[in-house]
Amino acid sequence: MRSALGLMLASVVAAIVIAGVWFWTSSPRADAAPPQTTAAAKAEPLAAAAAKQAARDDVETTAALSKRADATQAAAPAAAPAPAPAPVAAAPRCANPDALGISRTVVVDTTGGPGFGFLQYKQYDFLTDHEVVLTFDDGPWPTTPAVLKALADECTKAVFFPIGLHTTYHPDILRQVAAAGHTIGAHTWSHAHLASKKLTEQQAKDEIEKGFSAVKLALGANPAPFFRFPALAHTPATTAYLGTRNIAMFSVDVDSNDFKSKSSDEVINNVMTKLDKEHKGIILMHDLQKHTAQALPTLLRKLKAGGYKIVWMKAKTQIETLPEYDAMMAKTEKPIATGRPIGNVVQTIAD
Repeated sequence: MRSALGLMLASVVAAIVIAGVWFWTSSPRADAAPPQTTAAAKAEPLAAAAAKQAARDDVETTAALSKRADATQAAAPAAAPAPAPAPVAAAPRCANPDALGISRTVVVDTTGGPGFGFLQYKQYDFLTDHEVVLTFDDGPWPTTPAVLKALADECTKAVFFPIGLHTTYHPDILRQVAAAGHTIGAHTWSHAHLASKKLTEQQAKDEIEKGFSAVKLALGANPAPFFRFPALAHTPATTAYLGTRNIAMFSVDVDSNDFKSKSSDEVINNVMTKLDKEHKGIILMHDLQKHTAQALPTLLRKLKAGGYKIVWMKAKTQIETLPEYDAMMAKTEKPIATGRPIGNVVQTIAD
């Protein structure tokens, strides 16, 4: 009995010894293991902490977007983009990448009959250095389409002042001017000298109004309230009348003198020489003159090379022609061609 009790006690002691050895040699110890947590940071005031977190969120979001974009480019193909909005019809672009073009477009409020062109009217100096306005008188004429082509090739615009009588000869050509998008005013009915003492005030008024009505008849629409006096010859009475009709008056800064020129080179030289002096301004030319039509492609390139920029003038509103003159022009018959050379019939001697 005593032997059995001793044997049992010895077995218990042996088990306790074995368990203690295993615990100290094999079981992980809390005091020997590295710390699993870090000390907490000192608490910040709530407002400051929120602001700091917001700033961090902004930065992290931006960075995350950038990284995602980079990863997408480096790894898998990008996902299909969202459908693009329906295309909006755009204005036709210029086919000539090196064209002279249009630097800016100005809209003129013609109320009261403002005047433009420093040779006579100095109130409105709206052009800056190296800005020019292209203007053409005396059309429409068979030479006008060549002028239109040169302007179209350079994707630029001009102001045309047609003679009323000439519109009865070539209404189709004037419609080409309109179709090309140029501004069209008027230059009297018959290119009469409105400052002549032989002309009464009523006759001068008739010349102005018949000119506008003839242009309207050819176009089927009212022209711009832009007017240039033949030979730039105005009087107090005619300028006052234009004011009552809210028609802007155009003079000139650079005269090409193309009606006197004997070659296209002379036209080009006249314009560029005067521009070198004036540095800007309204340029006067005549689409009636063949030398001008021939000179224009080269002249426009020289303007481009010289750093000149085109300003296109448009009217805020179109003129309302007078019914009595519209009726008068509607009765005008187209003249019968005689076959005589153009130069023997119509020749500009002054503007």
